[in-house]
Amino acid sequence: MADSPKLPEPPGTPDAPATPDVHAAPDVPTTPAAPGPVDGRVRWRRFAVLTVPAIAVTAGLGIALAQGALAASFAVSGQQFKVSAKSLEGEGFAQYGSVDVNAREELIPVAVTAIKEAKLNSLCQSVVTTLPVIGDISLNLTAGQKKPVEASNLFVDATQLAGDAVFTNIEIGRDASTLDKGPADAQGMQDLFAQQADRVSITDLQQTAWATNAGTFKLSGLSMNISKGKKECF
Repeated sequence: MADSPKLPEPPGTPDAPATPDVHAAPDVPTTPAAPGPVDGRVRWRRFAVLTVPAIAVTAGLGIALAQGALAASFAVSGQQFKVSAKSLEGEGFAQYGSVDVNAREELIPVAVTAIKEAKLNSLCQSVVTTLPVIGDISLNLTAGQKKPVEASNLFVDATQLAGDAVFTNIEIGRDASTLDKGPADAQGMQDLFAQQADRVSITDLQQTAWATNAGTFKLSGLSMNISKGKKECF
């Protein structure tokens, strides 16, 4: 008996699609995370560099106030004045650095020259004020043309001094808090530079100052005048 012809096999049934897992997390497209807030950072070294000098100045001013080491005992004006003399003879000289304070409480560095007893010949003092519309107005004071001007416990808070000077028994570089040759109150802050001498003689004196204090100030032949324009002692 002849073999029966083979019938072709039916095409295979395609695989059924996989049943989705309801518990699986859905695919979510990822996006870069937004940057979070950046914490502020202090550069402590820079902070210290900026603040330490201010703290030191404040502390130094506090010490100066406590020790009475500020120069003038009053608020100085906003103008410097000029002083000249043909000669100055002084007994008990001291000089040291300090600060003046103006009405705005701003600090002004000065060099304090203190003399127990001083005599000045041909004294001149001038200050120039500039006014709106009017312009420059000069105030000039002169004294001691014939008889010397006399001052005791004289303090001058200056920013400039010039002349030919001779000192007797001078001490240069002494601690300002240990001065003892000038007036009783002529002392600065501890560790600051100072100098002192038994006597001082200055010819052709010229100085620019913020303030002058004196226990007594005898002005022989005093003359004062105001004029328009700039007329200074030097």
